[in-house]
Amino acid sequence: QLPSANAGALMMLLEEKLRDSSGPELLLDILQKPSGDSVTLSESTAIISHGTTGLVTWDAALYLAEWAMQNPAAFAHRTVLELGSGAGLTGLAICKTCRPSAYIFSDCHSCVLEQLRGNILLNGLSLEADVTDPSPRVTVAQLDWDVVTAPQLAAFQPDVVIAADVLYCPETVLSLVRVLQRLSACLKNQQAPDAYIAFTVRNPETCQLFTSELGIAGIPWEAVPHHDQKLFPYEEHSEMAILKLTL
Repeated sequence: QLPSANAGALMMLLEEKLRDSSGPELLLDILQKPSGDSVTLSESTAIISHGTTGLVTWDAALYLAEWAMQNPAAFAHRTVLELGSGAGLTGLAICKTCRPSAYIFSDCHSCVLEQLRGNILLNGLSLEADVTDPSPRVTVAQLDWDVVTAPQLAAFQPDVVIAADVLYCPETVLSLVRVLQRLSACLKNQQAPDAYIAFTVRNPETCQLFTSELGIAGIPWEAVPHHDQKLFPYEEHSEMAILKLTL
């Protein structure tokens, strides 16, 4: 686990640096532990950049990362597929604290993938297989939910599927459910993977659409109990949730 160290002061320092920065990116220590382990991210200073929102870290990614660090057994010695990895904070936190055997980061936007690869290398993880390296096997995949095929998804052979803050409009909800359906179909002869979808409740109708579409697709779900939000400086009055799906 990576406990918080003076999160309020850290946030004020980051805000000052962001205001003073004229460049498109900053290297920010997002997680820090006095004993040495940390996650360092390169992020855009703009919420929307290059036509995507995937170059910054959103609250649900922090929320899922914090839950994962409190529940490492859900990921230990398992292959994890993350849909819509964005800047990579959730996956990097899981790789460093939960001991997965393999982790697949994925996204569709070229700029996001380029930044994501940089963040992975920035944190000392290798994108090449090394049998002597005790770290998880890490790969980055370009994955467009609207065109990816069932055989392509089956090749990942995930034990766990996760996604954070990807329910921001009806179109992405429908695309995500279609991907989950394809995963269910192509893995029907294997043990069903768990899926954890974290999101910020911005529009209740969008969240209701997601659960309704899961029901239509025959994908059972349950709400994960809320956990303490101690590690990160979240936005005020931000309501978040995690659903556990059985594919």
